[in-house]
Amino acid sequence: MKEFKFSKGLLASLLLTTGILAACGNGEEASSSDEDKVTVDIFQFKVEFKDQFEDVVALYEEENPDVNIDITTVGGGEDYGAALRSRFASGNEPAIFNIGGPQDVADWKDNLANLTDTDAAGAALDGTLDGVTVDSEVLGLPYNQEGYGFIYNTRLFDEAGIDPASITDFASLEEAVKTLDSKKDELGLDAVFALPGKEAWVTGLHLSNTFIAPEFEHNVLDAFDAPKVEFEYGDAFKKILDLQNDYSAQPTVSLDYSQQVEELFSLERVAIIQQGNWVYGSIAGIDQELADSGIGLMPIPVEGYEEGGLPVGVPMYWGVNSNQDEEVVEASKDFLNWLYTSDAGKKAVLEDFKFIPAYEGYDTTKITDPMSKAIYEAAESGNTIGWVFMGYPTGWGEDVLGANIQKYLSDEADWEEVVDSAKEAWETERSK
Repeated sequence: MKEFKFSKGLLASLLLTTGILAACGNGEEASSSDEDKVTVDIFQFKVEFKDQFEDVVALYEEENPDVNIDITTVGGGEDYGAALRSRFASGNEPAIFNIGGPQDVADWKDNLANLTDTDAAGAALDGTLDGVTVDSEVLGLPYNQEGYGFIYNTRLFDEAGIDPASITDFASLEEAVKTLDSKKDELGLDAVFALPGKEAWVTGLHLSNTFIAPEFEHNVLDAFDAPKVEFEYGDAFKKILDLQNDYSAQPTVSLDYSQQVEELFSLERVAIIQQGNWVYGSIAGIDQELADSGIGLMPIPVEGYEEGGLPVGVPMYWGVNSNQDEEVVEASKDFLNWLYTSDAGKKAVLEDFKFIPAYEGYDTTKITDPMSKAIYEAAESGNTIGWVFMGYPTGWGEDVLGANIQKYLSDEADWEEVVDSAKEAWETERSK
């Protein structure tokens, strides 16, 4: 094969000519097109639907070629709140971001646009906007509804001779756990539970909420306004925590979400985990049959409290950054309206995201996974408890209570120290 050679001068001339032609042609058009677009930066926390969300955003961009949407997802084992604060501090503020309820609204109020006039706010279910409404202004739009409790493997319960319906209080739960533990070998179990002690949100937010919500009559605003917390059901809290820890795969303090859901529960190495319907996708990715027909969801019993149910609430809200240019604010509102009120958006919310909608106008017969169906039915019947952890003082649930529970699980603190330090931190924060 002959080798063709160019002189440096000729090559430079060719490259320069090519560059000029490109600038006069497609490159100029692309640049002009990009300049005409409104860019909406979304900074969101929900890793479970990251891929599906990106697909839906691509569909929206096809229908709205004048809008460009960039998504950054921070969640899972990462601290979304800290990442969001860092993002704002850097000056690279997102147009749409997530807030968690009344405490976050108070923290971010100067950065939140009024969303009262949006179609999505008008379609939101009764009660879902209470925690993000200030002086009659709606400052956030709900993601969806979620619920949590004890997720259990129905096959393992059946083979152990346990009827889940018989578990109505702490005593019957403890009896079932001991039965499962006594049959670990024949059932092929490593342990009964997988307690992810490494995840402070699991213990300091979700588990604590089950025992603190009754103290505030399940009202997140009452918790937000409360000058102190009494831990009226602190002993019951300790019993459930100890039960999970004593019968869990070890060491719990280093066990994380991924190990709990994917390595242990999805592979049927444990029978029970404390989680919510958001784990459906992870389980389905490993064992579709198990996800669709092999799991159930039951409430976490609170000893001494008779009105228990599944904790159901809005996990996060979409906030729109009021500091952005008006065209960006309006484009952000338009996207959120489309996501929750258009036919294409509603289809994605139900079928792709597998969300339990927090808005009217959805065909809820299309809720298919067993956990979401149980949560929706509980919400419809009123057999629920509130998510008051959205009203905890900033950082209290994870950085104080959750961190001290980790010390408790590591035998570095006793339960009295956990409770006392949490009470003191709550009062200190509320007195500011």
